[in-house]
Amino acid sequence: MRSLRAALGQFATGVAVVTTVTPDGERAGVTVNSFSSVSLDPPLVLWCLSDRAPSAPVFLRAGRFAVNVLAAGQDELSTRFATPAPDKFAGVDLLTTPTGLPVLAGTLATFICRTSHVYAGGDHHIFLGAVEHYERSAGEPLIFHSGRYRTVATSRPVAA
Repeated sequence: MRSLRAALGQFATGVAVVTTVTPDGERAGVTVNSFSSVSLDPPLVLWCLSDRAPSAPVFLRAGRFAVNVLAAGQDELSTRFATPAPDKFAGVDLLTTPTGLPVLAGTLATFICRTSHVYAGGDHHIFLGAVEHYERSAGEPLIFHSGRYRTVATSRPVAA
């Protein structure tokens, strides 16, 4: 299992924090690197969450979520939302959508989604979200590769 995990870790990914709130006000947030675009028409995204994650029941009940794409230098936010804590949102600079979703300030992009479907995928839930609103900012992404946070090195053209 460790060897498979190390091999999968060779695929560099962006880092995102997915946040939600239930109709009764229970909030949850979790760091993911499983975020992916699925479709532009209609606009759909997906992300995955372990069945054993303490926040899984909250995300399953909420019906909505926000994907917050982290920028270089936001590794503290990633670590915070990847670590179990009674209130991961304490002291975090937040915005709130009109529907009440907590959104992290200062990220590269935010996608506000309605949960369209949840699929079983081995030991994970696969959340498919219909994008209802999005925003983007300029900046460099936070990257995760081989078990470490990374930033983009000098950009240079790649030959076709």
